[in-house]
Amino acid sequence: MDKYKNLRIFNIVMGFFHFVQGILMVVLSNDFTLPINTSYLKFDVTTLTLQPTLNHVYDLRVGYAIAAFLFLSSLAHFIISLPKVYEWYVSNLKKGINYARWIEYAFSSSIMIVVVSMLVGVYDFSTLLLIFFLNAMMILFGMVMEIHNQTTTKTNWISFIFGCIAGIVPWVVVALYLFGSGDADNKAPTFVYWIFFSIFLFFNSFAGNMILQYGKIGKWKDYTFGEKVYVILSLVAKSLLAWQVFAGTLRPV
Repeated sequence: MDKYKNLRIFNIVMGFFHFVQGILMVVLSNDFTLPINTSYLKFDVTTLTLQPTLNHVYDLRVGYAIAAFLFLSSLAHFIISLPKVYEWYVSNLKKGINYARWIEYAFSSSIMIVVVSMLVGVYDFSTLLLIFFLNAMMILFGMVMEIHNQTTTKTNWISFIFGCIAGIVPWVVVALYLFGSGDADNKAPTFVYWIFFSIFLFFNSFAGNMILQYGKIGKWKDYTFGEKVYVILSLVAKSLLAWQVFAGTLRPV
């Protein structure tokens, strides 16, 4: 039972790490914004044809978006550390599942990929909406993977595979925008490329952690070890994105 007691302290500490960074993002970030637009067909009376019309919907303040996924993670860590909730959390860990993780990731990581998408020029609201929910579906397939394999004697990977298919599509879109932008002298800023490769790497490391868990390789034979790895990966990925964006666009001038 000691490992579960320590896990509670671990979650509280991680909650504070996320919370402090969220506060710093709100306090230190400038008012840099990115546009959210829609584009619909509109009848042009001059040419008598339907023409796409760009409409500006909203300016997203990037610092607040960064703070949002940090605060969501912090909130999740603090909630599962509450006495009654923690009992529910531990009982689920013993079954090989963490519902709280998947619910939080479905929101926080989807905000992250939306921010990354906007940094490379994806401003269309409908596209961003699809990216958000495709990523959320990838995460929820992870939950299905854990639910399903509680009832199997041999690991069934079908949910994992479907989740990977859903999850790769937003990154393909981001890559198309990033590597198709500008010419040799007018490419996206260097920090955007660093964000793309580093966050893509960390997003995929979550899948690697699940493979090690269900392959019962080394220390991952203990489900709680994999749980700690998820928490650390989450903190590192969110912190890395937050401070790379801060260094690139959100520093006060």
